[in-house]
Formats: sequence, structure tokens, C-alpha cells
Amino acid sequence: MAEKKLNGTVIVTYRCNAKCTMCNRYKAPSKPEEEISIETIKKLPKMYFTNITGGEPFIREDLSEIVRELYKKSDRIVISTNGFFTDRIIKLCEEFPNVGIRISIEGLEETNNKIRGLEDGYNKGYSTLKKLVEMKHPDVGFGMTVQDANAKDLVLLYKKSNELNMEFATASLHNSFYFVESKNIIKDRLMVAQEFENLINELLKSNSPKKWFRAYFNHGLINYIFGQKRLLPCDMAFDTFFIDPYGDVMPCNGTKEKEVMGNLNNETWEELWNSNQAEEVRKKVRHCDRQCWMIGSVSPAMHKYIWKPATWVIKHKFLNFYKKKKYSMYENKIVQDYKEGKVTKEELDKCSTCDLNCVAQDGLSEESKKAISKAKGN
Repeated sequence: MAEKKLNGTVIVTYRCNAKCTMCNRYKAPSKPEEEISIETIKKLPKMYFTNITGGEPFIREDLSEIVRELYKKSDRIVISTNGFFTDRIIKLCEEFPNVGIRISIEGLEETNNKIRGLEDGYNKGYSTLKKLVEMKHPDVGFGMTVQDANAKDLVLLYKKSNELNMEFATASLHNSFYFVESKNIIKDRLMVAQEFENLINELLKSNSPKKWFRAYFNHGLINYIFGQKRLLPCDMAFDTFFIDPYGDVMPCNGTKEKEVMGNLNNETWEELWNSNQAEEVRKKVRHCDRQCWMIGSVSPAMHKYIWKPATWVIKHKFLNFYKKKKYSMYENKIVQDYKEGKVTKEELDKCSTCDLNCVAQDGLSEESKKAISKAKGN
């Protein structure tokens, strides 16, 4: 029997040079000497897809060594970055011509720089993208976390991605220990949903089947921002895992508190994955009520339960062929109910992961917490 391959995300560092408005990770960095080692990475299982993320992964000067090791066990690797370290990114892509690069851009120049808190961040990120395109790197794209402040730029950025013939990914505001945030919430849901509707119709107009399925993903984001049940089951901790800078293996990065299946620094993968501790986390996943709709959990679910997104695509791409607008956000009953006042904003706010009374957990080691406390003079 062939060995089962998993979908993995490796968080190589919690250090970050950006100061995003929706993420406080930069306030809670890991210590370099504690971060996941090559020896621990060697213990990871076979994967069909690996995402390398942070923090900002290119802060790690040994990132090429990490990529080299992961390529021994992964069919495909994509690195998520803010694109600021252009020279490091180009050098790595020259060494690994098949590695995917996804650069976070949160809107046009003024909007992006305001949200990401990174001086000249837009020009840095965009120039990195263009250089990768010029060198004909085959797997390049950018993505944005959609919120009230940048929703109006959503379709404009998608069109920029088309001009450069590259991938375009989307996400919505989330709260979790990973973002060290509990207060993120979309305030004008109808406005943001309208922008998603516009994007979905642009995607459905294309001749790319991949973009038609991306339209379904964005349909799910509308469903998520209105606090509704996930459109597809969540199989995190079963087919998919995250590992953080400390070697802790987790089901995902969307939980309120850090859920640990085991620590790979101290165990073999088989011991960890088949442990009682891992089974307890899987039970929690099966009863999780956060209804997350992030690409890390949705992409494998779309492949596993392909009939559901495929049915949606057939309806909107082909049965609505002659309609000028193939998709309407009001197909989601909750959106219509909200517009008609049958559901209030306060009721929807309670369905979200926003918790104004919560102190966000950061998932740091005790040593990192001590270092941060010392730096603050506490």
C-alpha cells in the first residue's frame, strides 16, 4: 500500500518585520535559537503540498536549507511572504526554480502600506513580483486579507494579477492565537460581500477551471463573514497539520488557543501522529465551532469533497451561461435575511470569532515570553 501523503504547513519563525493592523504576531516573536531546526524538519512525513510561512519566513537566513530538506519529502512547496526581502527571494528562486512564492499585498499602495505598517511595503512587494515574472518563475502570486479597509481594492488587485499572469489568493479577517488577535471583525458585511460578489463574477468570466473553483472558495468567504456553518467538512489533524517554530504539531492555525498534538523535537512522527494526545485534539476538531474558511483547510477539503464545489461551478459557469451576472451574494439566504432586517448585526457579530473580552493567546514558549517581558522592562 502506498504511503499516505499529508498536507503540511511549516511555520519557520514568529519574527516579522511588518506591523499589520489585523495581526499582532510582530509583538510576540519567537527567539531565533528556539526556532525549528533542520534535524526536526527531517522528521516530518511525506507531503503532497507544503506551505512555508511565518512571521516572515525570509527573516531566517537558513531558509534555503529548510527548502532543500523539505523538497526531499514534499511534491510541491509554496512560501508565503510579504515580499520585502527581494534579493533573498530572487536568490532562493534561482536555486529552487519550482518553489511557489505568494506575496501578501493588502490593496493599492496607500491602503497596503497603512494596513501592513511596512514603509514602502507595496513597492517592495510589487517589484519583487515583477522581478519574478521577468525571470519567468513558474509559480508566483499574491493575495490579500479582505476587510473593510481594503475591500474596494479587491477586483483591482485581481485584475493586476491577470495582467501579470499570476495567481491571486484571498482570505478574510480571522482571530486566533496565531495572529495574537481576538478582536478582528468585518463591520460592513454587505459592502465587503458585494466586493466578493464582483470578484466571483470576474473569476467565473474567465476560461480557467482553476478560477471557477476559486470563485467557489470566495463564495465560501461570504458565507464565513456572515458567521455561517462551513460549506465543507474540516479535516484538519486528519489529512493536514501545522508545525510551529517550537516543533509543536497542531491541527491548524485558526484555533482560539494553541492545540498541540505533540512535539516533533522530542518524538518521531509516527509516535506523535498516532498518540493519545493527537486523538484528543482530533476530537476537538470534530466539535470545533469556529467555522473557519482559510485556504489551508479548504483546499484539501475541496479536493476530497470535489462533487460539492464542482456542482456549484457547473451551475454558475454553465447553467447561468447567458446571464450577465452569473452569481449573486443573495443566493446566500443569510445575506438576504440581513438585508431585510430579519437578522441583526449584533446577532451576526455573535456568530463571528471576534471576542472583545478575550486576551489573545500567543502560543509562545516560556523562554520567548520571558525575553519579551525583559525587553519591555517588566
